[in-house]
Amino acid sequence: MKIELLTPAQARARQATGAVLVDVREVHERAQGQAEGALGIERAVLEAAPQTHLPDLSREVLLICQSGARSLAAAQALLERGYLRVASVEGGTTRWIADGLPLVMPLVDAEQARFAERYSRHLLLPEVGPAGQQRLRDARVLIVGAGGLGSPAAYYLAAAGVGRLRIADDDVVERSNLQRQILHGEDRIGQPKVSSAAQTLQALNPDIAIDAVAARVTADNVEALLDGVDVVIDGADNFATRYLLNDACVRQARPLVYGAVQRFEGQVSVFDAGRRRGQVPCYRCLFPAPPPPALAPNCAQAGVLGVLPGVIGLLQATEAIKLVLGLGESLAGRLLGFDALGMRFHELALPPDPDCPVCGVAAS
Repeated sequence: MKIELLTPAQARARQATGAVLVDVREVHERAQGQAEGALGIERAVLEAAPQTHLPDLSREVLLICQSGARSLAAAQALLERGYLRVASVEGGTTRWIADGLPLVMPLVDAEQARFAERYSRHLLLPEVGPAGQQRLRDARVLIVGAGGLGSPAAYYLAAAGVGRLRIADDDVVERSNLQRQILHGEDRIGQPKVSSAAQTLQALNPDIAIDAVAARVTADNVEALLDGVDVVIDGADNFATRYLLNDACVRQARPLVYGAVQRFEGQVSVFDAGRRRGQVPCYRCLFPAPPPPALAPNCAQAGVLGVLPGVIGLLQATEAIKLVLGLGESLAGRLLGFDALGMRFHELALPPDPDCPVCGVAAS
């Protein structure tokens, strides 16, 4: 049976004669406004148990969504379940608004409305949606370092709605940091970086929690810092901390999102050998031993283009969000390099080292 397509005006007229109009969009979409008189029933809920919500199979049912695609699919599902008079509104709520037809704001509690408004662009993505945004809300991420890499990574993870950020750094804000460490300002010079970071991030998103740990990551505290976290962001500036983090992440099966910058070049990868032993490498597979200091000067010695940590830190945040949501393909097993002067990305395959003392087959 062919589904009847109605204009919003025709649907409005049918409402007046007893037809029921059902908005099949998600709650967060309807919170921005829905057609007057419409029932709000999410498409998945309606299709799962239509007679619970619409017990009369002979009553005329009009379905509306945002643009018309979902309502058409839902209408087909209702016809297959025995409903006799089903129609879909062409153009959906977008056209309803454009045609000047009455709109109402459904009753939602303040927290629900704020959640829907803040994360509206995420909620529109089928790959994220309400369930994915809730996963972000439930997630815990450890960020080691509130400097050049940790700043942009933390800023965008907070904006994305990651529910708890644990930030560890024992340094204080200096004027030389401000060129690239965007969590801090001139008025924070001399303050602990983690306190400054917490202040900025809470101002951006007051609904998340910040654990500010004013301490250097050491063998004595690394296990406690990793406790309960889902993903670790490596924003460290020294090899000792990187090796320590890597080994602890392998032991506790935590994915480690690596980033490094120097002068005009940066690197990003994901080391997930703790959860995928023998399939992907750890940091020690890439660097079995630290290079001589002369070959690996830090930013204070060699300098760094101010925007470069922003590029790499954002890539780290992207990988962390993907890991929390289980989306796409992570950089595990790949090293992504960035050359700012040439504006080029390049990729290098990273196989696991079967003889690695930390993640190899014989490692204890």
